[in-house]
Amino acid sequence: MANPTYRPTLWAAGDWNAFFGFGTNILVNMLTLTALLRFVLKMPDALVFGRILPAVGLMMFLSTMYYAFLAYRLASKTGRSDVCALPSGISVPHMFIVTFVIMLPISLKTGDPEKGWQAGLVWVFFQSFILMIGGFIAPYIRRITPRAALLGTLAGVSVTFISMRPVLEMYMTPVIGLTCFAIITVSWFGGVKYPKGIPAGLVAIIVGTAIAWGSNVVGLDYGGLSIEKLVAAFAGFGFSMPLPAFNTVFSGFEFLGVILVTAIPFGIYDLVEAMDNVESAEAAGDAYPTTSVLTADGVVSLIGCLMGNPFINAVYIGHPGWKAMGGRIGYSAATGLMVILLAWFGVIAVLLAFIPVVAISPILLYIGMLIGAQAYQTTPSRHAPAVVLALTPHLAAWCKTLMDGALGAAGTSAAAIGMEKLGAVGVLYRGLEVLGGGSILTGLVLGAIGAFVIERKFTEASAFAAAGAVLTFFGFMHGESIGLAVTPTVAVAYALVAGFLYALVRYPEFISVEMAPAKEAIAHPAE
Repeated sequence: MANPTYRPTLWAAGDWNAFFGFGTNILVNMLTLTALLRFVLKMPDALVFGRILPAVGLMMFLSTMYYAFLAYRLASKTGRSDVCALPSGISVPHMFIVTFVIMLPISLKTGDPEKGWQAGLVWVFFQSFILMIGGFIAPYIRRITPRAALLGTLAGVSVTFISMRPVLEMYMTPVIGLTCFAIITVSWFGGVKYPKGIPAGLVAIIVGTAIAWGSNVVGLDYGGLSIEKLVAAFAGFGFSMPLPAFNTVFSGFEFLGVILVTAIPFGIYDLVEAMDNVESAEAAGDAYPTTSVLTADGVVSLIGCLMGNPFINAVYIGHPGWKAMGGRIGYSAATGLMVILLAWFGVIAVLLAFIPVVAISPILLYIGMLIGAQAYQTTPSRHAPAVVLALTPHLAAWCKTLMDGALGAAGTSAAAIGMEKLGAVGVLYRGLEVLGGGSILTGLVLGAIGAFVIERKFTEASAFAAAGAVLTFFGFMHGESIGLAVTPTVAVAYALVAGFLYALVRYPEFISVEMAPAKEAIAHPAE
């Protein structure tokens, strides 16, 4: 029973580890965001450092402070000292989507980067309302969806889009990457303590930075740092507060037709991802109200948008990781303070020139490892095949993303090469395109069908297959955009599966079904 007089500790010893871990995660995202704005969208520094980054800082400050408050309230209510705040920040997948799908095409078409900025603001404007409205239906979805499906599709994101880039970066510069990875893993997995309690994340950054700068002395240039780049970065110093951008937002409505094609499906993506992350936190012991979380994401994203930020806020994957390394309440609030200082004083450019990104990559890989493992560790072992099934759409989406990038860099595309030629060399591009479309929803539906089939709850499995048919018909799954009959054959296939599964229950006299208690799903060699 909770102690009504209990007052949670605002800062625990483990908050240092979580702060340096989560703070560096946020730092990497902010550095990436800044690079996209400056070097991809070609936005002027006055706009990047004077308008957009200050608004980003304000939004993330409000978000991290609110989730620190939710953690404090949960700790007070339960009397527990191990409550960990939800991590939050810029949605990384959407950072790239809004850049390459919305802002870049409009910037190129109009010849004006500021038009791209306006379009990005409108995109976030609509996304925010989808999150706020969706917050009221998300608790119901959580109640009817197996944990294996919720965490399985989340594991798919972590294995592909969270883990793969960091591990590739590590092996591109292994002297720094693997060294920093070893420093982190022996502490966060192996329990090794460093002298005077110095957080492992900080040790990794210090060592990685020392190796990078030391390599410059002997001409090896690990990490790509230089004195010239560092000196040039100091030109970005200066104090800038966010300013209202109401007129800019409404100016972007001229691009509404292009924006809604992606804003609605990706708003639903955010809804499901946030719901998955709340489920992940509950599996780790901290039960947060889904409606409050999603509504908060929508509100702070809307505030950021109206102040000039074209990127949406999201509850981050990784709560179990920060909790495992000792994070409680304070790490979230401290990260918010750090972000607002970095964004309002123009420090980002200096850090980008001083710390090698590869020294931070192992922290992101660690988080991906934990989330992938959680999907198996906190669900019944017999549901493991359902978790694997939920992973597959994300693998397809990741492979397609890499292929499209490589073909684009070569000045061609899959369509230009031809599906038959690609298929002849084993590249089933059309399969990747269909399976990977709407991957987070696809993974959730497939995982739920798999888990319910394993439990022999064929009525529930049929309902999820029917939902898959509807979502697919309108393009929310297995499609690149919403519409009517986007991938009709896949929608029909889901409908047939739904009918078959329902028949197993409705007409048992025609189909013999062994209805004994479900057993462990154990793989056997093919005969």
